[in-house]
Amino acid sequence: MGKQEVNKHTWKMALSEQKEEKPEDILRDFRASFFSMNRLASFPWTFLDSELQSNKSSEFISELLKQTCLHPLCGKFPPSVRFRRIFLSELIKREAAGCDPLDELYDALAEVLGVEETLHCHKTYFLPTGDAISLLENVAVISEGTTGLVTWEAALYLAEWVLENPQVFTGRSVLELGSGVGLTGITVCRSCSPVRFVFSDCHAVVLEKLRENVRLNGLGGGKSPSVTVDQLDWTTAPEEQIRRIRPDTVIAADVVYDPEVAGSLADLLLKILKCSAAAEILICSTVRNPETYGGFKLRLEAAGLGHQVLTGPVGAVFPYNRLAPIELIKVFRVQEG
Repeated sequence: MGKQEVNKHTWKMALSEQKEEKPEDILRDFRASFFSMNRLASFPWTFLDSELQSNKSSEFISELLKQTCLHPLCGKFPPSVRFRRIFLSELIKREAAGCDPLDELYDALAEVLGVEETLHCHKTYFLPTGDAISLLENVAVISEGTTGLVTWEAALYLAEWVLENPQVFTGRSVLELGSGVGLTGITVCRSCSPVRFVFSDCHAVVLEKLRENVRLNGLGGGKSPSVTVDQLDWTTAPEEQIRRIRPDTVIAADVVYDPEVAGSLADLLLKILKCSAAAEILICSTVRNPETYGGFKLRLEAAGLGHQVLTGPVGAVFPYNRLAPIELIKVFRVQEG
């Protein structure tokens, strides 16, 4: 069975299991999807429709509002204005077809209609412990000349793998390349007890937002683990900077999307392994363009580096598109001779 077929099978199984979930599970799913601004089509609407048809009561919608738009997190770290408007409009449409009008639902819509759109929003992801990771992101996928101001699927995939493999990070010095807004790295810091974690990126605006998200989630400031946010340009990074970090583990998510940077990344990984021979290097990629991704692997080979495809995460912690073709590889130096 190919990887795409496995993903489809997993997705179908998830849909099948969803039918057996209890109301509290569905409320939790709605909350997770709402705060991560997941695709509206992926919300468990079927359960809501069934609940409204069988009970003809607005009680479930009232509870649903408490877990989404009326949740304290929404006041502190709100999803985008547009997303909240669309979500509430969808709720109203379904409520109108299934039960009597709920005043607080219309009040919530009226409130958000009066809010001005901004270029920024918050996305919140819930860890298995119940703790929340809240990130300030840009609403637009591409803004200020970079794609690094939003959370991408490979970062969520890698974060789930991190939660299932804490031993790769516990007690270690970890370097993240192309940290973006910080989801994967913050997950490592919150869940795996590294000794040190270095977030890195090369784009000044990304670094500014990254530092803000690190502070937002209570990291740094002398607390354990030791956390720094460094500028790291793959084409010019001096060996002394790598030696200073001396990482035991290196991670990166969704950094192989441009043929021009593939060679720079391969050269940087070789430089890291020369400075820290025992480092474990994990690269997670959404394979949007097989030619670009294949070219990256060829550049690894040309740099004297091999790779091994790793098994992905088993559990579904974060909501994202699980049909996306995502691959996680471990990169290592090929022994000569």
